[in-house]
Amino acid sequence: MASENIYRQETITDTGSVKIVEMDAARRPDVLFRVRRDESHEISAWWMIGAFVLFSGIVVALLSGVPGSA
Repeated sequence: MASENIYRQETITDTGSVKIVEMDAARRPDVLFRVRRDESHEISAWWMIGAFVLFSGIVVALLSGVPGSA
């Protein structure tokens, strides 16, 4: 079970040798805002609804300043 959370990254060095780096999948370098939470923990749907409303409001506010729109 623990091996499912292992992330393996292979890189080829300048000399041609292959370097394999194993790390925890929750700490991958290509994911910026990954947060480790319990498996039973889920965020409230209201956070996603609020983010959508806020983002939509910002887009509408920015587009209302574009000249030539109807």
